[in-house]
Amino acid sequence: MSEQMDTAPSRETTEGTVYTVSGGDWDEVLDEAAGDERIIMNLGPQHPSTHGVLRLVLELEGETVTHARSVIGYLHTGIEKNVEYRNWVQGVTFVTRMDYLAPLHNEAAYCMAVEKLLGVTVPERAQVIRVLLMELNRISSHLVALATGGMELGALTGMTSGFREREEVLHLLEFLTGLRMNHAFIRPGGVAQDLPDGSVEKIRDFIKLMNKRLPDYDKLLTGQPIWKNRLAGIGYLPVDACLALGITGPILRSAGLPWDLRKIEPYCGYETYDFDVPTTNTADGFGRYLLRVEEMHQSLRIIKQAADRLAKPGPVMVSDAKIAWPAQLTIGSDGMGNSLEHVRKIMGQSMESLIHHFKLVTEGFSVPAGQVYVPIESPRGELGYHIVSDGGTRPMRVHVREPSFVNLQSMPAMCEGGMVADVIAAVASIDPVMGGCDR
Repeated sequence: MSEQMDTAPSRETTEGTVYTVSGGDWDEVLDEAAGDERIIMNLGPQHPSTHGVLRLVLELEGETVTHARSVIGYLHTGIEKNVEYRNWVQGVTFVTRMDYLAPLHNEAAYCMAVEKLLGVTVPERAQVIRVLLMELNRISSHLVALATGGMELGALTGMTSGFREREEVLHLLEFLTGLRMNHAFIRPGGVAQDLPDGSVEKIRDFIKLMNKRLPDYDKLLTGQPIWKNRLAGIGYLPVDACLALGITGPILRSAGLPWDLRKIEPYCGYETYDFDVPTTNTADGFGRYLLRVEEMHQSLRIIKQAADRLAKPGPVMVSDAKIAWPAQLTIGSDGMGNSLEHVRKIMGQSMESLIHHFKLVTEGFSVPAGQVYVPIESPRGELGYHIVSDGGTRPMRVHVREPSFVNLQSMPAMCEGGMVADVIAAVASIDPVMGGCDR
């Protein structure tokens, strides 16, 4: 930077010296291409055919991509660092906003890491609710992948159908948690509150509806020759390339390896559920499409089993009053916050209980010193949380192994040597979410 500043033009302002430094990477690419037959094309960062704010710099010879690279960082949310300046419970409200298509997976992985440091065991009913919410979230995420992929390739009916079904998922999640997304419903020690009355009936109605509608995608897209020709053989990435790049999720399973952490390293009691891990051996965009459709069917199987288990009552938060938050929450007459009766009860019990309630809300609880890494299977692959505690009321370090960030490395391998039109299909099959990539 100092060398650039030596040559960069400057001017004096009331705030001091201001240097004008131009974007060197773009200029260098243009200089390299000068006098050549190549064309440098910027795809993004506002292009409608990219998932979020992603910029692709493509080098073309005719319509063939000879060199491709992705440029990320346009969202710059700084969520990892923000979490380090909040207490352990407040961190949930940040991580849920990273991969905004899989907020409940982020909440679950973060809370599981905190619970591992605390050494607590989450009640069985809370585990069932977590599994239920994550599988609903997996369906909604795959529907967005299918809908946006269809939109980018011109299959607009696939887009409208995908978002129609996603609305059904979001309506159900809103009924169960109170919010359509960014729920902050999964908390360290369990979940915020038990599911409302009538939840099981609504879940069963949803399963019936989705079992009726999912086969329509096979009629609309799977057997459609244009759709198949547009995806078959596009974005090819064999299993050895996936392993070399650390690629997980549907991309890896489309190459034939049945790697799913719900089966390989079970968590939240997944080992007690009956479901299959679908794979294909095509290693291309069409295989990833087929996989996501089949994974939605498998998620419905898990949701049905979870709904059956909700008949058994039980606590949804650990009993330790020094961890459980919200603490004995009751809803007021306005539908929000603690009721006046509950506040009077807290204030009338003893000064100590009032002080404890106040400190739990303002400072949070302390977590023993140590570090953990907890991975789960998100809709895009391995989502892992590496959390370090120094024994205080907030994390010392939070680092996320985000599948969108890792999987995006496969873009050049999928696209180079192919046609520029196929870049869109390849990126759509990766299904990156830039909120997680630019965390």
